[in-house]
Amino acid sequence: MEHNSETCIFCKIVRGEIPADIIYQDDLVMAFRDIQPAAPEHVLIIPRKHIASFEEFSGEDVEVAARIMLAAPKVAGKLGITETGYRFVFNDGPDALQSVGHIHGHLIGGTRMGWPPFPGGEQAHG
Repeated sequence: MEHNSETCIFCKIVRGEIPADIIYQDDLVMAFRDIQPAAPEHVLIIPRKHIASFEEFSGEDVEVAARIMLAAPKVAGKLGITETGYRFVFNDGPDALQSVGHIHGHLIGGTRMGWPPFPGGEQAHG
């Protein structure tokens, strides 16, 4: 898993080096469609700043963390899934199947979901 902001795919998206279907952005966060969607609506919400994992969040990142959470209902509204509901999931570390070393939330909706969401972890990604 990559932890370097120069080679991080999400940092490249933030810098405009890799195109993405951006749904929402502000000065601290960006939300764009996942290229391997797990549901009809699947958007990643990331901090613009390279933060590899929850363990790397510091006191100075409180506003970043809050903005990620505040972006979720805005993105859900743009996707038209506020009324039907959505899931907002973070994978942190290898056992959680985090594959990109840049913290990101998966906002997933547009379909009725079960629990557990990914039995055995075989279908999970990100």
